[in-house]
Amino acid sequence: MRHTEFWARMEQHLGASYAPVWADQFVIGDLGHRTAAEALDAGLEPKQVWRAVWQVLELPVSER
Repeated sequence: MRHTEFWARMEQHLGASYAPVWADQFVIGDLGHRTAAEALDAGLEPKQVWRAVWQVLELPVSER
C-alpha cells in the first residue's frame, strides 16, 4: 500500500476534512501509542498503519 492509497481510504471513511485531523490527533496503542500521522512519519508502512486504523474504526473485513 502506498501513502496515497492510505490517505484515500482515510478520506473515504472519515471525510476529506476530518481524516487529516483524526490522523494527527487520535493515538493508537498498536502503533506504539502514536497517531497515524506520527507512525507514518516514523517510517511505519502505510499498510501496517491502515490495519491499526481499520481495527480502531471497527471497519468491515472487506475494508482491510
